[in-house]
Amino acid sequence: MYVERQRIKNVFKHFLVIIPSVFPALVSAAELLMVREDDCPWCTVWEEEIGPIYPKTPEGKFAPLSQVNLGQSIDDTRILDSVIYTPTFILIEKGTEIARLEGYPGEDFFWTILKEMLIENTDYEDITK
Repeated sequence: MYVERQRIKNVFKHFLVIIPSVFPALVSAAELLMVREDDCPWCTVWEEEIGPIYPKTPEGKFAPLSQVNLGQSIDDTRILDSVIYTPTFILIEKGTEIARLEGYPGEDFFWTILKEMLIENTDYEDITK
């Protein structure tokens, strides 16, 4: 039973990866993909400092966060180049990588760099100006 459930889970996971690449128009909103590792100390720091508030921010509402482990990122067709460092934050729109931030530069720099990525690569408008 456990094996069957894992098989179904794997099929569903691959189906979700295929949809954006085959039907990019269905996935037109921006997304921030965090590539992480379980033993990554900077991933933990990000999750403590930013994780709880990210979905409540204008940036988080515009580009909701999803996470994948480094090993899974190899098969993710939305990612253009290999991910070497964790955390890596990949901005995705229409099923394709459009920008990335490698590493976590700290809370203040993270928000500044993320806003720049969004403004330069999407139709995001900074409402704090």
